[in-house]
Amino acid sequence: MPKKTESGAAKSAVKNIGLRVKPPTAVCEDKNCPFHGTLGVRGQVVEGKVVSTKAQRTAIIERQYPHYVSKFERYERRHSRIAAYKPDCIDAHEGNVVRIAECRPLSKTKSFVVVEVVK
Repeated sequence: MPKKTESGAAKSAVKNIGLRVKPPTAVCEDKNCPFHGTLGVRGQVVEGKVVSTKAQRTAIIERQYPHYVSKFERYERRHSRIAAYKPDCIDAHEGNVVRIAECRPLSKTKSFVVVEVVK
């Protein structure tokens, strides 16, 4: 329920999403925002670097991880790209390190939502 401020304007309350992340200072009217809308988060929480924000309300996150190759007894570098929903209240640009959380499928490729800009 929106709260009224001293000036009479409605201020949207920030919801607790169950993760230890800083809630955004900006307010949005997005129904798919975990803080101001009805989208719930569950499952994995991943950190990665934003490599693209060209699509509308979407951020492509690249995550690098080591993979062990038993034949050579060494590690190799691998990466994966994850499409994540970017709410209006979170200001993530290319080059930022962000934290994303798993949610219900929002489209064919998006099952994650950006919850925090780390750096």
